Amino acid sequence: MGQAVPLRIGRKVLMLTNMYPSADHPDHGVFVKEQVEGVRAQGIEVDVLMVGGLRQKASYLKGALQFLRQVRQKRYDLIHAHYVFCGVIARMQFGTPVLLTHHGIEVLQGWTAPLCWLISRLVNGVVVTSDEMRRALGLPNAHVIPCGVDLALFRPQSQREARERLGLPLKKSLVLFVGLDRPEKRLDVIRTAVATLQEDMPQVQLVLASGLPHDLIPWYMNACDVLVLASDREGSPMAIKEAMACNLPIVSVDAGDVAQVIGTTEGCFLCAQDPSDMVAKLCLALRFGKRTNGRAAVQRLSLTAMVDNLTRVYSELW
Repeated sequence: MGQAVPLRIGRKVLMLTNMYPSADHPDHGVFVKEQVEGVRAQGIEVDVLMVGGLRQKASYLKGALQFLRQVRQKRYDLIHAHYVFCGVIARMQFGTPVLLTHHGIEVLQGWTAPLCWLISRLVNGVVVTSDEMRRALGLPNAHVIPCGVDLALFRPQSQREARERLGLPLKKSLVLFVGLDRPEKRLDVIRTAVATLQEDMPQVQLVLASGLPHDLIPWYMNACDVLVLASDREGSPMAIKEAMACNLPIVSVDAGDVAQVIGTTEGCFLCAQDPSDMVAKLCLALRFGKRTNGRAAVQRLSLTAMVDNLTRVYSELW
């Protein structure tokens, strides 16, 4: 007989997060929303409680009080916290097991790294999005579960149609940056590299996709010729996986799990966080002149696979 499937119907999870999409910020925490929707599709009831966020640290106190009221009023089988401060709030109670997901650089640098180390040893389970993060925490039993890519949304489409839809020039070579314009994303390196590249290739143009609804990003990825990433540190950058799903060539620094995700995919290149090396790799990507076979490499990183892995961890904790 096969192993029994864990009973999920009737289970209740509180998803505690400081990032979640809203009308004003449709791009914030899309990956958390995708987890919520995927878990709900498994027959698990999920409530979402948004605390803090957008660097409003003072609002965490209000969020903590709201959290304590909610867990007193309603019974949950598991609290799934995203990011370190939500993990601290979730551990303010001990009646319900806590799963904490770390998503990125808060584990790897700055004053939050020691706090991540500490709170990870006080919760019932830990998820990280890359092996680098697991090593940084010193927790060999932490679960490595990268956020999944929506393969139905991110798929190859006509480049001409995408450019016409977005009003982008049809005859330019378009270099795409996707993400929030934060200092650690090193958009300065990208701008310098593209400006240098334009000296010999004036047809090159940088396209910034930041603060946009998630369903617009696939159009940008299909419209452009190469995605570029120059971050100081990353966990498991979604833009890389989504670009792979669209068969878009990539030039990226070796941050987080980028090297593992792109692997040996032809048309994708690792570069140093240096404008001159980035220029050299952008030239290679643009001369490649076609789409990649990246979609085949990210089938294992689908939303479905991610949710299956996550709910298995849930079943171990409740």
